Amino acid sequence: MAENCCATNGDIMILSCSGGSNVGQLSNQAAVELTQEGFGKMFCLNGIGGHLKGFVQSAKDVPQMVAIDGCGLGCAKAVLEHAQVPLQAYLVVTDLGVEKNKDLSLKRPDIDKVKGAVKDACNRQQASPFGTMKGGATSRCG
Repeated sequence: MAENCCATNGDIMILSCSGGSNVGQLSNQAAVELTQEGFGKMFCLNGIGGHLKGFVQSAKDVPQMVAIDGCGLGCAKAVLEHAQVPLQAYLVVTDLGVEKNKDLSLKRPDIDKVKGAVKDACNRQQASPFGTMKGGATSRCG
């Protein structure tokens, strides 16, 4: 495996929960659709959680990252913290007013709400006066 297996070439890295609830699957579906639309690129959170060197290093080096957790348990956030990957833009689906349940029949308005929140989180990160993104990169948000 290449050391830099997840290089993003300046794109936004999207890391999502994919837990066994509606909000986990909403996180995942939003990440898939944003990737398909060219907003960023979805990457493997499990590779980071497994401490696979190339995955962890790529996450540390990426100019911009958005982590999406389904609920307040914060599994994606915990994975990043455990791997000592700095948290950049972050959001929790249940904070958007979506109630967690076991109904995996996703609704288009909920998916769109998560996608919009990801873009907003990215734009807020870009506009933050507290630092330049790694490597002086410019954001490709929104």
